[in-house]
Amino acid sequence: MADPVDHTVVEAGGHVRPGATRPAEHTVVEEGGHARLETTRPAAVLWDMDGTLVDTEPYWIETEYALAERYGGHWDDELALQLVGNDLLESGAFIRDHMPLPLEPIEIVELLLDGVVEKVQRSVPWRPGARELLAALRAEGVPCALVTMSWERFVAPILEVLPPGSFQVVVTGDQVSRGKPDPEPYLAAARQLGVDPAECLAIEDSGTGSRSAEAAGCTVLVVPHHVPVEPGERRVFAETLVDVAPADLASYLLPA
Repeated sequence: MADPVDHTVVEAGGHVRPGATRPAEHTVVEEGGHARLETTRPAAVLWDMDGTLVDTEPYWIETEYALAERYGGHWDDELALQLVGNDLLESGAFIRDHMPLPLEPIEIVELLLDGVVEKVQRSVPWRPGARELLAALRAEGVPCALVTMSWERFVAPILEVLPPGSFQVVVTGDQVSRGKPDPEPYLAAARQLGVDPAECLAIEDSGTGSRSAEAAGCTVLVVPHHVPVEPGERRVFAETLVDVAPADLASYLLPA
């Protein structure tokens, strides 16, 4: 897990105020004789993991099929794709009811985690452009949080192969009482970073995750992958993160 972030903020005049909210960065632009503030980068970037940072959805689906075979249940891709972005215990309950399985949701989750952890320890399938953008944000000092419904034991092997300090905050599904699409995970990440969610850019690939980030007040950069995502009031879309640089992110931010 990442170390707690230092929320110290330097104010005008060089005064230091611990625990303050870190704002988005702005620059003064002269336009027609008038000065206006222009956002130059978000206060923080809040990353989804499965399908956004890493393409692990095939690992989950493969493990679900193996579970169905083991217990003589039924499974198909249409059912599997309904789980993209969901809280794991909700997914466990869905699998119990639709496969069906004679197991409790927590038992199903643990069996799924056994399978996907083994796979990700062998190979981490990065999404195109994601690791490069994350490294560039780290180099420029832009705070980042990982906000995922996967549990800590699945997240740990992925964090181990990233440079230290890639994420200042990590929020996993087993750390929150209400998972996505509830705003709690994104609100928790922003609170721990000491930033205003309205000045953050969340990166998501699913409708479930997008609803969570929107409800928290974030602008959501949606990079759809396995499932289509409908337009939304605080959603902007990109086909890929390839060649996206930190300087590009300000253009995606929507007014609070």
